[in-house]
Formats: sequence, structure tokens, C-alpha cells
Amino acid sequence: MKREERDAGAVSEFVERFAAELTVAGFPRMPARVFSCLMAEDSGVLTSAELSERLRISPAAVSGAMRYLSQTGLVSKEREPGSRRDRYRVFDDVWFASLARRDELLVRWVRVLRDGESTLGPDSVAGERLAESAEFFEFMIGELDGLLDRWRAHRAALAG
Repeated sequence: MKREERDAGAVSEFVERFAAELTVAGFPRMPARVFSCLMAEDSGVLTSAELSERLRISPAAVSGAMRYLSQTGLVSKEREPGSRRDRYRVFDDVWFASLARRDELLVRWVRVLRDGESTLGPDSVAGERLAESAEFFEFMIGELDGLLDRWRAHRAALAG
């Protein structure tokens, strides 16, 4: 269905509903709304002015949301060709990329937890707690690698 054929009210309702779900999962409210709006755009690209208009929010609110979304790696900022205006893009493989980056974060957590285990003593209650946490994240890293590989294969099969 082409964008022009869509019910704008229904699209807006979807954006707010998806944003509400992201907020329940821990996203700040405004970044959740901006991200949802970008996800609902066929091109995945909107300017600050377009986001402000669609969400009925200030440019400052868009800027703050985009700062958060950029830091989390869910969107990128780029220059509109031939213009000084910025536009924001949500990645097509946003969830895959997000999980791949999460893997890097988990590796850093394991390193810190192992250091903490050594610092507190591996036989102490706190040291054992940190060791179990590190083991959990090491397990998750291994599972995540396999999961991402299976997703690649699944996506390739879907593409035919």
C-alpha cells in the first residue's frame, strides 16, 4: 500500500502504540515516539521538521530524542543532499545491528565482572555472584552469535 493510500490516523495510532510498548520496555518516551515514526516511514528517513510535524513536538524534543537514538545506534544523522538540513535514518536491519552491538557490550561487562570477581575474591559471596553473572553473559554471547547466524540464514531463505 502506498503512503498516500494509508489512513494517516491509523498510522499515527500505530506509532503511538508501538512507542508505548517501547516505553514499557525501558525506552524514554520521546525517543520511542521518534523511533516509531521513523519505522513507520517507507524510506526510513525524515527531517527534524517532518518529525516535529508528524508527532506534534518541538524541534528541541526531536533533537534530544535523536541524540539518544544515535547513541544507542538505532538511527543515523545525515545531511540532506544539496541542503544544510539534517535528516534521520533508521537502519533496515536495525534489530540485527542492535543485537550485534549488544554482543560487544556484553563482552565488556564480562571483563569488568571478572575483574570484580578477582578484586572481591572468587570464594566470597559477592565474588561468586559476579562470577555467575559473568558466566551468564558468556553463555548469552555464545547463544547470541548462533542466533544471529540463524537469522542471517533465515533472512536469506526468505529473500529467495
